[in-house]
Amino acid sequence: MVLGILGGLLGTVAFAAAGYSFRNTAYFGRDMAAVRRAGFVEKQLTVNGSVLNYAEGPNNGPPLLLIHGQSGDWKHYARVLPGLARSYRVLAVDCYGHGGSAWVPGKYSVAAMGADLARFMREVMARPALVSGHSSGGLLAAWLAANAPDTVRGVILEDPPLFTTLLPRAQKTWNYVDLATTSHNFLASGEKDFVSYCVAHGRLFALFRDLQPLLLRHVREQRAKYPDRPVRVFYMPPAMNELLRGLHRYDPRFGQAFYDGSWDAGSDHAEILVRIGVPTVLVHARWSYDDSGILMAAMDDRDAERARSLIQDVEFVRVNSGHGFHFEQPRAFLRVMKSVQERLQAERTNVQGAFGA
Repeated sequence: MVLGILGGLLGTVAFAAAGYSFRNTAYFGRDMAAVRRAGFVEKQLTVNGSVLNYAEGPNNGPPLLLIHGQSGDWKHYARVLPGLARSYRVLAVDCYGHGGSAWVPGKYSVAAMGADLARFMREVMARPALVSGHSSGGLLAAWLAANAPDTVRGVILEDPPLFTTLLPRAQKTWNYVDLATTSHNFLASGEKDFVSYCVAHGRLFALFRDLQPLLLRHVREQRAKYPDRPVRVFYMPPAMNELLRGLHRYDPRFGQAFYDGSWDAGSDHAEILVRIGVPTVLVHARWSYDDSGILMAAMDDRDAERARSLIQDVEFVRVNSGHGFHFEQPRAFLRVMKSVQERLQAERTNVQGAFGA
C-alpha cells in the first residue's frame, strides 16, 4: 500500500511537472492561434528605404498602433490582440532591429525611428490613431504625440523609461548594466551567437547562479541544432521564454545605442512630454533599487511624478505588475485600454456639444 501511495505521489508530481513544462513552452502557440483566429495578418511596408514589419487586424473601429519595447516584437502583444481587435483596427509594428523589420543602425534613435513611424502611420492609416507604446516603445509613442500630432489622437505610455535612458543616469539602471552592456561587449567579442552570449554573460542570467551552466548548455544545444528557431526552455517561465524568443531576432546594435546614448540623440524627454497635446495615460509598474543602487525598473516614483507633472492632459495609472504589464496582466491592460477609449469618446462628445452650443 505504501508503494502504491508513493507511486501515486510520484505520478502526480510527474504529471504536475509535465503540466508546468507544457505551460512554459506552449503559451506562444496558443496565444498566436488566438491572434490568427482574430483575423490578424502579417505585412511589410518599405518606409523611407527601410522595411517595417507589422501585423494588422480587422477594421473593427478606430486605428490603434502598438509599439513594443526593446528585445520584443509585435507578437509580444499576442495576449491582448484578440481583445483589442474587437474595438479597434489594430496595427502592431516591429521596431527596426527587431522581429521582421530591417536592421538599420543609423535609425536606432527615438527621433529617426519616430520619424519613420510617423511616415508609416500617414501611409496606412486614414485618420489619427490611438498609440500605445511599451518601455522604449513608450518613448516612441511620446515622440509621435509631440512631433507628429497629426497622426495621434491619444497616447498610452506603458511603463516607459522616461529620463532613465539618458546618460549618465542610465548607467545606474538595469537595462544599462544588463542588455545594453551585454550588447556592447558582444559586439566587441567577435562571437557570433548573441542569444548564447546573453545567457553566458548577461547580468540577468547570472541571477540563476547554479542553474546558469545547465541553461547555457541547453541554449547552445538548441542554437546549434536549430539556428533558425527561437530557444525554448521547458523549466523557464513564459516571461523568460518570451525574452529568449525576442532575442532570436534582435540586433545587438540596438542595445549599443542605449549603451552609448545615441538612442536619445537630439531628444529631450522633458521637452517631448511638455509638447504632448492629446489625452495621455501614463502607466507605472513596480520598481525597486538593488543593494548597489541599480534601478531595477523603468522609472522610480520621482521619475513617474516628474513625467506626470509635465504632461498637460494625463491620467496616471499605477499597476501592481512587473515591467511587461500587457504580457503579465493582459486583462488589466485591456481594462486600461477600455477606459482610454471611453475617455476619448467622452471628450469627443463634450467637444461636439460645446461646438453645437
